[in-house]
Amino acid sequence: MQAHAFVNHRGLSLELDICWPCQGIWFDHRESLQLSPGSVNDLFRLLHAHRNEMRHPVADVMRCPRCVSRLDKGFDLVRSGRYITWRCPQDHGRYSSFSSFMIEKGFVQQMSPAEIADLSKRVGAVYCTSCGAPVDIRRDHACPHCRSAFSLLDPDAVARALQNFHTAEVKRTTQDAGSIADALIESERLNARAQRERSLARARGDESEAADLLVAGLGLLWGALSR
Repeated sequence: MQAHAFVNHRGLSLELDICWPCQGIWFDHRESLQLSPGSVNDLFRLLHAHRNEMRHPVADVMRCPRCVSRLDKGFDLVRSGRYITWRCPQDHGRYSSFSSFMIEKGFVQQMSPAEIADLSKRVGAVYCTSCGAPVDIRRDHACPHCRSAFSLLDPDAVARALQNFHTAEVKRTTQDAGSIADALIESERLNARAQRERSLARARGDESEAADLLVAGLGLLWGALSR
């Protein structure tokens, strides 16, 4: 596997391990959910750029790269369909095929029986996008090896997903002018109050209360600017 750097929702570095021959990604615990919207788009483009590389079928037994425990095969369900996953029983993370990642993030739609029937008239066999096994779609309407539904890279779904993630990334990385103004006004209000409290504290010979208010004001300002 090769390590590739991305960022999470907080703008911190997040490293994913990607295997091009097996077309799979290892996500440490909850890393898939932590990917920033911009990183989801970057990862999709990276996977698309390697789409024509030689592919190996998924191994019968896969092991966690952290603890070498045998991965448990299962399924997750999202709006765009069901996808297969292999999870570490010690909760270190999960292995996801490229197609599973694309279903999870809404880039791929699962084929309807009518679409499968239409495709079977023109193509006799396809490779399962989840496990890589050859499938006779004239006979099977799901992979007989891993039972995954057949998936189709839908241009409309890709365009929608890319736009949605782009919009979310712009929102994540752009400060809202209204929030900044409100934070500055609140900061000035707290600063004036702190000055009054400091004068009273000096009169009593104790400045601790005024100092706490200043710290609270800075904390409030940072919290508003970080939203």
